[in-house]
Amino acid sequence: MEPKMRSEPLLATEPPAPVRDIGELYAIAFAQAERAAQRYGKLAAAGDEAFEPVRCVFEVLDQRERERAEAIEKACIEAIGRAPAKADLRWAPLDLVPAEELSDLENSLLATAYGAWALAVRHRERAFIFWTYIAARAEGARVRTAAESLAREALRDGNLLRRERRLAWRAGRKEALAAEAPAVTELSSAALLESLLLRDIFRWSQDAPAPQRSQLLSLIGDGSQAPIADANDTFPHSETLGDIKRRALRRAEQLSSIYLDEADNAIDQSRLELAQQLAARSIARLAELRAIASLPG
Repeated sequence: MEPKMRSEPLLATEPPAPVRDIGELYAIAFAQAERAAQRYGKLAAAGDEAFEPVRCVFEVLDQRERERAEAIEKACIEAIGRAPAKADLRWAPLDLVPAEELSDLENSLLATAYGAWALAVRHRERAFIFWTYIAARAEGARVRTAAESLAREALRDGNLLRRERRLAWRAGRKEALAAEAPAVTELSSAALLESLLLRDIFRWSQDAPAPQRSQLLSLIGDGSQAPIADANDTFPHSETLGDIKRRALRRAEQLSSIYLDEADNAIDQSRLELAQQLAARSIARLAELRAIASLPG
């Protein structure tokens, strides 16, 4: 069984006004497809080698949205004798592929192909709801028919993308089982991960410029929590400061996910409050670590 994304409204804002004619409808659809292609294309060209499985997904999504934009342009020409025009827009088309959602995935060290497909499914579900709204409030039969067609297309796309998501999920599970990698999903496991993260932050601080060193050491807490280093506690020859930073960020992100999942699954108030406190602290720490990592030096 696939995990589910956290529940939140797919379409936070309704279309602000009915679509008055077919030219306006195609202008909206074309603008949304172009924006989606632009944003997916950015991720298709982003990331390092570790991002490759996710980048491949966005290469496919980028191509699909480009083809969608071409199909919309063709349909518009057939319908009104010209291509979609910005002048037909009376209001800014709702953003169906929000940049912040993609940014979260791009900046995550835990990003997977499954997560990318799941986000794409969400975007097409949002498109289905959007065009359903447009059809319901259409001022003419022609606009209503075209909007219903776009809603059905979004629904079909969502089904195809769900299949890719399911395949990615199964592949990820198979890979994890083959590697016999234990999943860190409980608060009891988080204690060990916290200890390893503190050790990484301490190691990071030892080779950081003075201002950053102070910031990093402040994240360890008081001196009683600082890892004790001995004469043999040095960087392995194959491990760079960059490796230490990436591992610390990955562990900090894992801990935030653990605490958020624990809050979602809490069965009593005391456990919920504890998990929420740990999640808040962990998310703040992750944000500060990311800010420090972005500094030169």
